[in-house]
Amino acid sequence: MKTQVCIIGGGPSGLMLSQLLHLKGIDTVVLERQSREYVLSRIRAGVLEHGFAKLMREAECGERMDREGEIHDGFLIAHEGKLERVDLHKYSGGSSVVVYGQTELTRDLYEARDRMKGVVIHNAEDVQPHDLKSDQPYVTYRNGDDIVRITCDFVIGADGFHGVSRKSIPKDVLKEYEKVYPFGWLGVLSRTKPVSPELIYAKHERGFALCSLRSQVLSRYYIQVPLTDTVDDWSDSAFWDELKRRLPTEIADKLVTGASIEKSIAPLRSFVAEPMRYGNLFLAGDAAHIVPPTGARGLNSAASDIYYLYHAMLAHYKEGDSSGLDNYSAKALARVWKAQRFSWWMTSMLHTFPAAIDYDKKLQEIDLEYLFSSESAQRSLAENYVGLPF
Repeated sequence: MKTQVCIIGGGPSGLMLSQLLHLKGIDTVVLERQSREYVLSRIRAGVLEHGFAKLMREAECGERMDREGEIHDGFLIAHEGKLERVDLHKYSGGSSVVVYGQTELTRDLYEARDRMKGVVIHNAEDVQPHDLKSDQPYVTYRNGDDIVRITCDFVIGADGFHGVSRKSIPKDVLKEYEKVYPFGWLGVLSRTKPVSPELIYAKHERGFALCSLRSQVLSRYYIQVPLTDTVDDWSDSAFWDELKRRLPTEIADKLVTGASIEKSIAPLRSFVAEPMRYGNLFLAGDAAHIVPPTGARGLNSAASDIYYLYHAMLAHYKEGDSSGLDNYSAKALARVWKAQRFSWWMTSMLHTFPAAIDYDKKLQEIDLEYLFSSESAQRSLAENYVGLPF
């Protein structure tokens, strides 16, 4: 096979780049190790920054998002018995976020690729990039007993933290930064009415909690748990009881509980790999960086990578200008590190740390007190939460 851009990874990042490039007449092939059903079964993020929503519309995939997604102009933080609101619309200059599940977003992108007869190959085994420093890199994968070779101009590694793309960069070139947090998030998805029309972040001595939603009939809740816990340790009733303990009484009393339709534990880590380009390989999304979900930056950081790659590819193919490709890594990393800082700050401010001393706990209290006493602090939070400019 031959294509212009070979994209490894059929999640939202890879699909979106494929869709955007296709609309401009640039040929792509997407390789995904898992089945489509598996990809669509993954429960992930649900808060989209305004820049991501705009990119979905540009990809001609935003119709259902605009119809079914919910515009949120703020969110709530519960702490020390108080429930205080961050007004995103007011402090970000009129911006907001869209609550729309990543699963639905991915489904929309798949349907768009199908509609345009885009090439998305599932169950591609043993994917491997080759000759990345040459002018004609290629990617191989196994289809049953056959090895298929795809010759291309560029390889995009959008295959996640555990994918092959980042591992294809020599160790003496790649530098990795990582912080592992001493807890995870136990998440439950339930067909219940959300307890609040806006997200609630709760700081509590027993641990962090988050009340989120996917729609008015689908709720997503999280509690902080030790890394040693497993899903089997938590029955539905135990989860709901613990969530109620961490919420203000007026919120806990309104909580509608029900059977979980998905339950999982996600460990928290901050991770960045530099550079995000090696020869004609370009990393995007989780292949290059991971953030704790506290600040809703993970999928949104991937979107900025795709934005930069899309415009760089356009300039290269349509104008013969490769400066965007040459500057991609530096430009993407500048925004990635800002997202890292914000996610680390939100995580540090709202979670209970096992080894924290009284001094650390007091600083957490003061951080929240300062946040709600300062319009400048709330403006900074809102600016980061709705998304920094691409």
